[in-house]
Amino acid sequence: MKIWIARHGQTRLNKMRLMQGRTDEPLNETGIAQAKAARKKIGYIRFDAVYASPLDRAIVTGSIIGNVDTSDIIIDNRLIEADFGKYEQKKYYLMNPAMMLYWTMPELFPAPATVEKLSDLIERSHSFLKELEQKDYENVLVSCHGGIMRPLSGYLMDRPNGIYWRPKPKNCEIRVFESKGGKHSMIDDILI
Repeated sequence: MKIWIARHGQTRLNKMRLMQGRTDEPLNETGIAQAKAARKKIGYIRFDAVYASPLDRAIVTGSIIGNVDTSDIIIDNRLIEADFGKYEQKKYYLMNPAMMLYWTMPELFPAPATVEKLSDLIERSHSFLKELEQKDYENVLVSCHGGIMRPLSGYLMDRPNGIYWRPKPKNCEIRVFESKGGKHSMIDDILI
């Protein structure tokens, strides 16, 4: 099975460099263009299924890249972005040191109060993938967010700490993995 994991396209909050977790912000014009460019770049791939976070920016990105109607997307709450608590919609570089350290190196620094813990991101993302691997798909698209994409990638790279945190995924970056007999490998990283 090939698992294609895509980060959503740009939103107004991304452009403003604000933390965007659970805020249901739609794609902006750039984000729609990015998703269309990503679709064009992957060519005629047909997905057996398209999964997405329940947030609009992931659903629309999945619809465009997956070349399916939004009504055909399988919504899974485990794919929602990290909960940034009181840091939601705060400037990336104006957060307090505890949040900056956590979001830069969560394997070394604990989540501040009100922020979702790394262990919770790992647990829900790995649970999703273990269930997904039981399906009989050849190609499946997972449309999600930069934060949750990191433990999804970590699982599919068989990383001991469960994450692939750096580099930060770009808008509409698509990481392609192969899952075969309980073994995983990254086979492509598509940037637009």
